[in-house]
Amino acid sequence: MSLPSTDEIVDDLSFFDDWEDKYKYIIDLGKSLPEFDEQWRTSERLVKGCQSSVWIQPDNDKDAEKGEVLTFAVDSDAIIVRGLLGLVLAAFDRKTPQEIMDFDIAQYFSELDLERHLSPTRGNGLRSIVTRIQSIAQAAA
Repeated sequence: MSLPSTDEIVDDLSFFDDWEDKYKYIIDLGKSLPEFDEQWRTSERLVKGCQSSVWIQPDNDKDAEKGEVLTFAVDSDAIIVRGLLGLVLAAFDRKTPQEIMDFDIAQYFSELDLERHLSPTRGNGLRSIVTRIQSIAQAAA
């Protein structure tokens, strides 16, 4: 999977004038995520605090430059949430635990003007997803 960088996403979304087009972009981002293995749909991988069902399967890999990096397989039963997962993975996938903990996710979401356009329950779910990934990084550090 090759997601655009966070900077590319911010730039891409800035081209759209209305949020309907931005949502389409976000949904398409979610459609580009790889298939999620059915065996990973377990309660331990389920993110608490999300309106929709969201599963996260962490793993690690070796990067030639960075060394050990974290990778994440993700899925949701809601297409917009899969897109939001794509936004989050652009920030956190294939990063070292320290890079994940150091990344200013609030600034990234602010640049996207994202949370203002999500329902309160979706915003809470998004924060729960970020918190889960940051906890995984903290444990791996």
